[in-house]
This record gives sequence, structure tokens and C-alpha cells, in this order.
Amino acid sequence: MTPTLKLYGLLALGGAIATTLDALSPTAATFSFPLEALLFFNGVVLLIMVVDWAQVSGPQRAIAHREPLPRLSIGRDNPVTLKVSAPKAAAKLQIFDRYPTDFDDIPMPLTVDLPAKTATRITYQVLPTQRGEYQWGDIQMRQLGPWGLAWRSWTIPAQQTVAVYPDLVGLRSLSVKLAIQSTGNLRQRQRVGIGTEFAELREYAIGDDPRFIDWKATARRSAPLIRVLEPEREQSLIVLLDRGRLMTANVKGLSRFDWGLNATLSLALAGLHRGDRVGVGVFDREMHTWIPATGGRPHLQRLIEKLTPIQPALLESDYLGAVTQVATQQHRRALVVVITDIVDQTASAELLTALTRLKSRHLPFCVTLRDPQVDAQAHAFADDVIDAYSRAVALDLLDQRQVAFMQLKQAGVLVLDAPADQITDPLVEDYLRIKARNRL
Repeated sequence: MTPTLKLYGLLALGGAIATTLDALSPTAATFSFPLEALLFFNGVVLLIMVVDWAQVSGPQRAIAHREPLPRLSIGRDNPVTLKVSAPKAAAKLQIFDRYPTDFDDIPMPLTVDLPAKTATRITYQVLPTQRGEYQWGDIQMRQLGPWGLAWRSWTIPAQQTVAVYPDLVGLRSLSVKLAIQSTGNLRQRQRVGIGTEFAELREYAIGDDPRFIDWKATARRSAPLIRVLEPEREQSLIVLLDRGRLMTANVKGLSRFDWGLNATLSLALAGLHRGDRVGVGVFDREMHTWIPATGGRPHLQRLIEKLTPIQPALLESDYLGAVTQVATQQHRRALVVVITDIVDQTASAELLTALTRLKSRHLPFCVTLRDPQVDAQAHAFADDVIDAYSRAVALDLLDQRQVAFMQLKQAGVLVLDAPADQITDPLVEDYLRIKARNRL
């Protein structure tokens, strides 16, 4: 039972009236009439409060439950929905949902005014910044009595364990985007003459290359038909994800490894959608996890389940060891994507050596996750010595990265450098471009 301000106001009003009456009519009696009246008034008010509190029971009590939580996505606002109903009477409620304490503070309680015999849904958002399993607790309910004198509290059992996965929301969006690209007429026209596998015949359109007109089919139909070619399917895509020291840094609320993991799964989805076999290796000073290249849509779910528990470690990464593992396990030519970061020319020497070794058999692709805060610092106006020094350091870091990228490009390595929180889209686009141009 929790008294309300209305109750305290009534008690305070009774005390003020009794004090005024006692001051106007002093008496020598041990208990004056105003004091006796005050005690009687307070007793009546407290009794009414108890009755008001007791009315919030049985059919008068509101009902609430938390809708089952799906797998949550890291770095995304995930909705949590509570369904609340008032079976018999109107209800004013305060709801405390015991969400995991590891999440950012969420304003509680959730308040709602329900008319009689109605139901509603209340939704709040949680933003996980780490993968793993989290425990939701029970729901604490508080309902105001009909006369507004007391809150009645009770607990609704609702304990639930929920797993936080990589960015599943982004994967669903990408899947829809890839499906639209595959079936859209514009996408089909862009693939004319690009690739090695025959896809279909269609009518010649303005802007098409006449070299791809199928003259035999044209003669049969008496109308110009053109061959549509698409990139070869059943190629191999290997993603090597660094989980070493450089990937432990926090960028925009998530670790660099988490941004890399999101990009890895998105790239895997694109590869499987295009009919390629996709393999993934996660490494630090040794190959922590190796998943051989396999095709088929179910393979994506296996990748998600195996990669989700992995966390970055404060270990130096062995690029040569990771590349040796690829050379041993992957005999067929493949696009090998290494997702990591580069500090400077010296630190990237081993990475350059490792990727150069791949060049003879595979197509190496180095993807680095840049910290956008360094970019902002490098381009910020400096108005004092400390800011000027910070800007100079940031500019020097960017210059050294560019030198390292230049060396990689000169060695025939494909390079993509983008902010960690924006890496997914350009990476998938580069992969589709490589497929379309038959670089493999």
C-alpha cells in the first residue's frame, strides 16, 4: 500500500483546520475538541484509504503481460511491448518492467489510463551494445484506487531470457533489397553482357550493346532479341574477421569487432543470395573459428549461431597464420575478404605480406574499419594548442593509413576503407560489383 499526495493533502488540511480552531478557542482540558475532531477525521480518512486500497482486487485489478521477446539486434532500437487490459473498471496504472540493468536507463514507470473493459499496448525501446544473453525480470504493477487515496502494488511473473544477436534487422532489410534488385527490370538490363552464364533472352532496348544480339533467335521471332548474361554462380567467398587487439576499440557505441561481425554476416547473405559458397574464419594470433565454404540459404543461420558468441580479445593478430589456413583449406580460387583495421605503414607490413601471398591463387580484398571520430578530429577547427595538437595527430594517422593503402593497391589487393558504423553498404556494393565484372 502506497499513500498518494491526495491522502497527505487531506491529512494536512485536517491538521490545519484543527490547529486554527484550537488557537481560536483555547481550553485547559487535556484533549480539546479540535484535537479530538482531528483524530477522528484522520481515522476516517485512513479507513477510507484502506477501503480504497482493498477495492483494487479481483475483477477490479488490471491485467498485464509482456509479449514474447524475439532475438534482439545489437546496436538497434528493439521494441518491447506490454499488453495491458482493464477487465471491469477504469484503471490508472504505473508499470515497472524489470529490464536488464546492462542496458541504458529507460524511463520507468510506464503510465497508462485505461477506460473500463479496454486494452492497449505499451512499447518502449532497448538499445543493446553487447551480444549475449540477458534476463528480464518480473513486471511490477501499481494501480490507483477508485478514490485516488492509495496505490496497490503486486508482481506479475514474467521472467524471460533473451539473446542479443548481431544486426538481424539490417540483415532482413538487406535481404529485401537484394530480392528487389534480382527481380527488377532495371537490374536485369544492367546485367546484359556482364558475366559468363546465360540467364535469358529479352527484347532489344535502346542503349543495349548490339554485340549481344542473338541473331538466330531474332530470325525466328522477326524481332531483335538480346542475350542476358549474369555473373557465374557457385564461386567461393571467404571472409576473415579479425578479433584481435585493434578490433576491441569502441566506435560509435559498439566494438569495432561488432561492426565487423555485422558486415561479415551481411556480406555472407549477399554471397549466398548470389549463389556463392561462403566460408568464414575468425582469427587473432591463431584461427579461433573456421567455417568451411558452403552454399544454400540455411548456411546463413549456421553462421549466425556460430559467430554470435565470439568476442574480441586483447591479442595481437597473426595475419600470416590466417592466410596460411585459407591456403590450406581453400584450394579453389576465391574472393578472400579480410576485415580488420590499419594503424600505420609499419604495423600493416605483415598484413601486406599475407595478402600478397594470396594473390597468386585468390583475389584478396582488404576491408578496414575507420574510426569516424578521427576523421572529425582531423577536420575540426583548432582554436588552442591542445586542439591543434590533437588535429595534427589525427591528420598524421590518416596520412599513414593512406600510405599503407597505396602499398596494398600497388600489390594488387582490393581495398575498402570506410567508417566502422557505415561499412556494410559499401562492402556489399563492392562485392556485387566484383561479381558483375567477373573479377574472380
